[in-house]
Amino acid sequence: MCLLCSRIVKIYIIKKEEEKIKRQKQKGGPKFQVVMKSFVVWFFLVLAGVASGHSGEQPLSNIAIHRATLALDESLAIKAYPFILAPKGGDTEWVTVHLDNPNPSHDDWVGVFSPAKFNGSTCYLENDQKQQPPYICTAPIKYNFANFSNLDYVKTGKTSLKFQLINQRADFSFVLFTGGLSNVIYLLQPKLVGVSNYISFANPKAPLYPRLALGKLWNEMTLTWTSGYNLLEAVPFIEWGRKGDPQHRSPAGTLTFDRNTMCGSPARTVGWRDPGFIHTSFMKDLWPSTLYTYKMGHMLSNGSYVWSKMYSFRSSPYPGQDSLQRVIIFGDMGKAERDGSNEYSNYQPGSLNTTDQLIHDLKNIDIVFHIGDITYANGYISQWDQFTAQVEPIASTVPYMIASGNHERDWPGTGSFYDVMDSGGECGVLAQTMFYVPADNRANFWYSTNYGMFHFCIADSEHDWREGSEQYIFIEHCLASVDRQKQPWLIFAAHRVLGYSSDKWYGLEGSFEEPMGRESLQKLWQKYKVDIAFYGHVHNYERTCPIYQNQCVNSERSHYSGIVNGTIHVVVGGGGSHLSEFTPINTTWSLYRDYDWGFVKLTAFNHSSLLFEYKKSRDGKVYDSFTISRDYKDVLACVHDGCEPTTFAS
Repeated sequence: MCLLCSRIVKIYIIKKEEEKIKRQKQKGGPKFQVVMKSFVVWFFLVLAGVASGHSGEQPLSNIAIHRATLALDESLAIKAYPFILAPKGGDTEWVTVHLDNPNPSHDDWVGVFSPAKFNGSTCYLENDQKQQPPYICTAPIKYNFANFSNLDYVKTGKTSLKFQLINQRADFSFVLFTGGLSNVIYLLQPKLVGVSNYISFANPKAPLYPRLALGKLWNEMTLTWTSGYNLLEAVPFIEWGRKGDPQHRSPAGTLTFDRNTMCGSPARTVGWRDPGFIHTSFMKDLWPSTLYTYKMGHMLSNGSYVWSKMYSFRSSPYPGQDSLQRVIIFGDMGKAERDGSNEYSNYQPGSLNTTDQLIHDLKNIDIVFHIGDITYANGYISQWDQFTAQVEPIASTVPYMIASGNHERDWPGTGSFYDVMDSGGECGVLAQTMFYVPADNRANFWYSTNYGMFHFCIADSEHDWREGSEQYIFIEHCLASVDRQKQPWLIFAAHRVLGYSSDKWYGLEGSFEEPMGRESLQKLWQKYKVDIAFYGHVHNYERTCPIYQNQCVNSERSHYSGIVNGTIHVVVGGGGSHLSEFTPINTTWSLYRDYDWGFVKLTAFNHSSLLFEYKKSRDGKVYDSFTISRDYKDVLACVHDGCEPTTFAS
């Protein structure tokens, strides 16, 4: 259901309640008091949910699951079907849940739990070991209100809800709660009143959700996937080769992590869910720009095999290869549910639009960079499965490269540059395990990579980047090591805005950047003639002029040629999360702003011509663009702070 539709539904319900109250008030008596109390309680519940949504919280965090009490009602019925999901294979299925409740209310909701059986005796109590364990200690993987698809539910007590489930290595149950989601009002703490039958995928342990990524060498592609098989049960591998040629097999490494690897709550507590096993294999010595096919396999202890379906990808061009090369860049996308669940707080309203536009245009995309704030799981581990399933059509076909954002890494006392709790206790573990990046140390999420005529330096804004730091040394080495004759297009990217942004909060600070953002780095961008620097974190789109030390060094707006006098800075954080407003201050270096969801596409036609396009996620159309034309000699020319001092002395 769209955001506007859900608001209309809420307004409709409020109007109906107001009419009912008016009639009861005319009659007087205790009935009016009961109805009024019910309406006030319900209204504040909705108000609390809407308010929390605008604050950008993970929707599952609105549920006071640790406060839930057991109040089973044997007179109600909750049934889910089909019982076996995807019997002929597949990783997703639509499930129907029927409710027949003799005591319905506006604040009834249905949570989807996996594993299906939950037992409070296994709860992990992080802060107070003397505390009485709650009945439920794990958040659902998604939820929806009972009246989502039927406004007459409160009158009839009957409704049907549809949920889209993905294979998450365990069975599922559907639990009816009354009393709302939150404990903002104590009387509204959730009460568990009914549990459905259990349902399961035909093969819950199947290998799923492949994620391609570039390896450390140009002719290497890595493949990461998730399964339910540990090494004692099955040996993971991939079968791959050039399309049409005999296929061969490569082994895979296996990683996982446990609750104690998490750094805090909710990742350690109500957000914890077994992540399964994450496997990574390497396809090496690839021929350039060649179509390959692959599938994931597990050899069971009895000698039989479990296979994924067949996928394909095109290998990277040789560094410097003169061919059409197309790059997608965005940040802050997150995930959303196609069944409308978890979306009452409107957390990532543009996420599916961005995903679908990329899928629609996938034949015209060669590589994707998602520069931080990947899932916004914020410590709710189940959401990483949801995200990898959402992007599977993209990540299984082209390299899906990520960067570290505050919602992946930041947690106090764990070495992050910012002493905040944005990762929900994940402290980088999920990101560095679920996705591969060609970093020397994946705990430090900075890396360099090549794609044809592009050279990328991906920074980690959640670790210190200032001059003298380990990362600063890496950044300079990355920028200095590019051969501009072969790779004329030099790109810098980081999650937080280390360059320029007209975001409202940066405007209030008067800095128009992350504190200490560009002070150390701008001389490196200038010295090594970085073409474009990309950032997320701020949830909008903005493009600057070619700039150095707060000054535009080129008056052009749509076409740039000749010597690289400054770097163009681009905020492309509108991948899907709630949008950020701009400052009303006139920043003269800002050429284009857009308060909407979108992404950037770079197209290198050859060594001399680059096309930049900003596309909106809503329609895939181009709303801002420019071109760069340049010869090799242009990047050799000296500019201010761009070359070492020279002398004619012999």
